Amino acid sequence: MATELAIRTEGLTKQFEQHIAVNGVELQIQAGEVYGLIGPNGAGKTTLIQMLASAEEPSTGEIYIHGDRLRRDQSNSQLKKRLGYLPDDFPLYDDLTVWDYLDYFARLYRIDRTKRKQRLYDVLDLVQLQTKQNSKIAGLSRGMKQRLSLARTIIHEPLVLLLDEPVSGLDPIARVQFREIIKTLQEAGMTVLISSHVLSDLAELCSSVGIMELGYLVESCSLNSLYQKMGKQQIAISSLGDLDALVAELKVNSLVDDLKINHETKQVKVFFQGDELEAADLLRHLVSIGLPINDFHCTQEDLETIFLKLGHQQAS
Repeated sequence: MATELAIRTEGLTKQFEQHIAVNGVELQIQAGEVYGLIGPNGAGKTTLIQMLASAEEPSTGEIYIHGDRLRRDQSNSQLKKRLGYLPDDFPLYDDLTVWDYLDYFARLYRIDRTKRKQRLYDVLDLVQLQTKQNSKIAGLSRGMKQRLSLARTIIHEPLVLLLDEPVSGLDPIARVQFREIIKTLQEAGMTVLISSHVLSDLAELCSSVGIMELGYLVESCSLNSLYQKMGKQQIAISSLGDLDALVAELKVNSLVDDLKINHETKQVKVFFQGDELEAADLLRHLVSIGLPINDFHCTQEDLETIFLKLGHQQAS
């Protein structure tokens, strides 16, 4: 049975006067997955997310959330209850306490009074701010403020979470904390679309990615498919012996696409076109001809390298 689509768009376009910010985007995101949206500044990511969140009206095209169409010029109030939207510049009210801030939004979402208190406790526990519930927002760290913003975004238990650059400016520890919260939300069944320039975070979180360029969605697929299609296998090989002999042997191998040599560490990084079995054959051959190989490990090009490569292809 086919998995339900949490988000689907048809020919989604947004034009501002002469500028087309989003151009004919056909997007499909499966229910329950974390989908990463990447692209350079000005690619159209924020405008796309704003349209999905009903914060911006499309020029043309359609948006479906769990099969229901977002209608133009209508409040879509029931459909909006399924959405949680965290823009990159949503204001916090510094003079409020953490509890009062969340309670304010819980009331805006008309969460029943008998359930509201427990819901606040639940989201505070999720974002690890239980001990800060009576603290003024002005005194929170940037990471805490961002976790509080996320708590506000999920207070009404949306089915789809739209996050625009949520880890921008956060230190590594705060990013790890935020990432763990997103994983917990996915495990609870929420669908998450997240845009970020921190591609290492997206590689950790996402099951699928979309790459935007000049308003177009130029790639949309599972992360594994992207690695297989665009990523070269890399092999780091170290030798205790003569590095020139190792390099000479690698250069005559038809599956070696390129290599980089580090004479200080006596390591060669090999860009390899073969699969895992062919990599094993390469190691077996190097050992059989007497080369003293003391390290041989395979890695895949990371998401950032693939993104930069794709950008060069689009420009050429």
